[in-house]
Amino acid sequence: MSLDLYTRFVIAVIAVLALLAVFAWLARRFGFAGRLPTRGGRRRLVIVEVAAIDNKRRLVLLRRDDVEHLVLVGVDSAVVIESGITKPRSADDFAALVQGATP
Repeated sequence: MSLDLYTRFVIAVIAVLALLAVFAWLARRFGFAGRLPTRGGRRRLVIVEVAAIDNKRRLVLLRRDDVEHLVLVGVDSAVVIESGITKPRSADDFAALVQGATP
């Protein structure tokens, strides 16, 4: 093995690492990287559920600060169907409510 082969290998590794760094920078720059959660590690905006209506429209249930919003998203528009939906109680909350109400 000659020194020329080792030199080519090192240059190739450096080129690949440089390309990875450029692609990572581009991903961050144009928003492909994940966003950091705010306010104590808890995200404020969550997509709860998506239901396809047809090929061009979808119903999206969004949650923001424990309030849900139902949005119809189309190719050219988005329409709020229902706003201010309170977050449904879980089974544990219901059980605690029932146990607290019984004498």
